[in-house]
Amino acid sequence: MGALGHFIEREGVPTAQVSLIREQTAAIRPPRALWVPFMLGRPFGAPNEPQFQRRVLLALLGLFERSSGPVLEDFPEDAP
Repeated sequence: MGALGHFIEREGVPTAQVSLIREQTAAIRPPRALWVPFMLGRPFGAPNEPQFQRRVLLALLGLFERSSGPVLEDFPEDAP
């Protein structure tokens, strides 16, 4: 998704992504990305943790408040 974000944004559609591999995301420099310190395959943390997953989603959506990028923000919590 990271590289596609550049093309999609050129068409006027804002994008944001969840990143599980920070180094790769930093190299691609997508318009907006939230790095999460979770295991691969669990971009919103552990299953059956809706309150935690909501915090991740709200942090991701908060990146849309930034009009220009690239933005790479770190999620401050570990998965439960």
